[in-house]
Amino acid sequence: MTDRIADFFAAWGETDAAKRRATIAACMADHFVYCDPRSPGQITTLDGLAEYIGMYSQMAPGWTAGVIQTDAQNGFARSIVGFGDGGDWAQHGTYFAALNATGQMTTLAGFVGAGGLPQ
Repeated sequence: MTDRIADFFAAWGETDAAKRRATIAACMADHFVYCDPRSPGQITTLDGLAEYIGMYSQMAPGWTAGVIQTDAQNGFARSIVGFGDGGDWAQHGTYFAALNATGQMTTLAGFVGAGGLPQ
């Protein structure tokens, strides 16, 4: 049920705009909301989301994103995501998703960091 979350973040490293858009379309529900600390507010269209994610590969060539860990229950998921050159994750984010019955995301909200508590 969380495969689409992994596919969504793999699309962040896709340089072919058409392939990236097709992957994003398969991962998101027809009606969705996406936001993260760098997005210009809530993104609710496929074109807007594909353009936003495309800026990542333009601004950080050679970087990708990958899901490090996902916990899911009752239609919700929490994922820790790494961003970097693939050999080392230079940045991390925590994403919360609401999933529909087919596993597509209806809501995806991202936050900076991995959410660790101080030791």
